[in-house]
Amino acid sequence: MIKQALFPTRFNPALRQSCLVLAMCAVLSGCASSALTLAPASPDKPWKPAPQDSVLSATASGQPDVPPGFGVPSLPEAAVLPAAPAIDSKQAYGLPELIDIAQRENPETRLAWNRARQAALAVGVVEATFLPQLSANVIGGWQKTHTPLPLLPGNRSINTELNGVVPALALQWLIFDFGQRKALAEGARQASFAANVLFNGMHQKIIHDVTHAYYQYGGVTAQTQVAAQALKNARQIANAVEERRKAGLATVLETAQANQQVAQAKLRQVTAQGNRQIAYQALLAAAGLPANLRINISAPPKNALPDTNTMLTDEAIRLAISRRPDVLASYAAMKASAQGITAAEAEFLPKVYLGAVAARNRTNFDVRGLPSLQQQTSSTNVILGVTIPIFDGGLRSARLQDARIQADKASDVFQQSQQAAMREMIAASNMLRTALASHQAASGLVRTAKTTYDGALEAYRQGLGTLTAVTIADTALLDAQQARLDARTASQVAAANLAFVTGNMTAARESWVE
Repeated sequence: MIKQALFPTRFNPALRQSCLVLAMCAVLSGCASSALTLAPASPDKPWKPAPQDSVLSATASGQPDVPPGFGVPSLPEAAVLPAAPAIDSKQAYGLPELIDIAQRENPETRLAWNRARQAALAVGVVEATFLPQLSANVIGGWQKTHTPLPLLPGNRSINTELNGVVPALALQWLIFDFGQRKALAEGARQASFAANVLFNGMHQKIIHDVTHAYYQYGGVTAQTQVAAQALKNARQIANAVEERRKAGLATVLETAQANQQVAQAKLRQVTAQGNRQIAYQALLAAAGLPANLRINISAPPKNALPDTNTMLTDEAIRLAISRRPDVLASYAAMKASAQGITAAEAEFLPKVYLGAVAARNRTNFDVRGLPSLQQQTSSTNVILGVTIPIFDGGLRSARLQDARIQADKASDVFQQSQQAAMREMIAASNMLRTALASHQAASGLVRTAKTTYDGALEAYRQGLGTLTAVTIADTALLDAQQARLDARTASQVAAANLAFVTGNMTAARESWVE
């Protein structure tokens, strides 16, 4: 009897299931740590991808193309560039056309647009909390039991089956929360307003960046032309020296000086051409165009510049501050943070909620050898409750204090943005005034330098002047021409910058100098 009692326990189903569960746990325990094989083997050895790495592209031999050392394998999919916009190679694009391209192609506009859309959706998410939440739930189950009865005659066990389905319709509704959701909704609307303002501000910034790059490109292009004219002048001087040398009137030193002037003029031309390429790439970047794109850029209009600009009045500064996108966004952030205090204060107050459930239950109970039992019930429950916070370890107090700190920070940032905007406006106005005065002075300098150069060159040809005087006059003329070009470019850039910092750069224009 003892042997018969012990022998069946060796094949106990419960013991067999326990052993199986323990074995599975032992196998699965090593799955997470084995992922370390994906990382580099040591801190001083390069990482090499595994042959079965699905991220990489394999070569003809089936192995990833891995360069030696610490190089990384190439991923051709990462080099697929978006299609470039259609550019007419025969058309010369001016500033309005470039700004139009930038507003369509620059990714910054799409990023700002998506941020504005996300902020708008956040308003809808908060407003949805005012409405009840209705959900349908279905719970189904099946249970089978086997109970051995070794002491009873006949059937030595009882088998039972139980199954049922409970469909339910549940309603949840927060009825009253002392204005917490209203404060959150108002804060979300302020954030959406800020995002919309910054979206327009991003377009203003792109107009400014393209305008700045366009005028800089026009300035260095004009400097390239001045450098070419300087090279032409240097060659004229060299030819005059050569004629005097053939007549026995010029020395070897004068010939060397003339050749030096030609070499320096060539260097200036090469430098100007290099600066032109740099400015061209900056213009492409501002417009959001590929760096390898070739596009014809028209020269800026050669309109006359005024002698000076009008001073900004206090009323003009206040009006400009009231329409600056960054100031308006900062103001909206300050208003939103104030709503955050209201929402945090509402956490200390009770909340009233409503809950309702409508359910139907269907259950089948079957015992082998007996008739099956079926039961169907239905129920409807409506609950009106109030939750009152009592103690949370100071969590709500900390959140309220944090909301007040955030509001103080937002107020300080708003005041800082106001002061920064005022400083930018005054500085831009002063910069424009200085640039216009410099252009006026440089224009007079060019006229006198041109007269001096022509007279010195003619005197040298007639044998009445020296090469040194001609060289000095040529250098002075070149410096005066470059100064006038720099002053003109600075005036155009300063006028555009003044329009930008005062919030007036809202659309494309050919020139901002008035």
